[in-house]
Amino acid sequence: MPSPSGLIRPERRLAVIASLTLVTILSWAYVVHLARMSGMSTGLPMDMPGMPASFAATFLALFAMWVAMMAGMMLPAVLPTVLLFATIARQRRQTGRAQLSVSAFVLGYLLVWGGFSALAAQLQTRLSVALLDLAPHTRSAGVAAGVLLLLTGAYQWTAFTTACLNHCRSPIAHFTAHWHEGAGGALRMGAEHGALCLACCWLLMALLFVGGVMNPLWVGGLALLVLLERLVPRGDLVGRIAGVGLAVWGLTLIVRR
Repeated sequence: MPSPSGLIRPERRLAVIASLTLVTILSWAYVVHLARMSGMSTGLPMDMPGMPASFAATFLALFAMWVAMMAGMMLPAVLPTVLLFATIARQRRQTGRAQLSVSAFVLGYLLVWGGFSALAAQLQTRLSVALLDLAPHTRSAGVAAGVLLLLTGAYQWTAFTTACLNHCRSPIAHFTAHWHEGAGGALRMGAEHGALCLACCWLLMALLFVGGVMNPLWVGGLALLVLLERLVPRGDLVGRIAGVGLAVWGLTLIVRR
């Protein structure tokens, strides 16, 4: 445990919390704004009036939306890790420039999720509505939604997911073993932690294609599950129970086809 002299100062702790909270609020405000523009649809924003028709413009609009969703969903769950990083950085650094390292750490984390957002936006430009919207009308959409739900539920039970989640839930051992000094090292560690988080829940994020990326309730539900997995006691058990529910839901959709 960090020594008292190494603890992050209250004003810096407050600054970190306030900064991440502000980014989270702005991200959710943007997501809700897009949902209202589309009439709370679960479809895609490319269907909204005034949305640019070109592939590049549509991709950029979708990329911005995915980045906002990932920031809004993941930053609350990573806040304790950022505060832990800031505390360790202050303990190890004597120059008083720990704040720069914290910013670099968060940037590295967001760069990983930005890469995921780019891939998701690329895929989404080829879709038009959420799978559950189409499921009652087409067999292929219902089966696709069911398979994705089933795979996600099963993934929640894999040893790989558990190992990655353990790093996310208790990152101090990882920091101790893989510490890198300076802003560049902080950026690297943020990217490493982001990669671990991505490995935990990339399939959960893929479920946005099932329930709709423009559905704040669906987005909020997934964000809550991610938060519970990482922050509450036995969050791993919460994730596994959710996995069972997702798998049963997926099987139901498949069988009904």
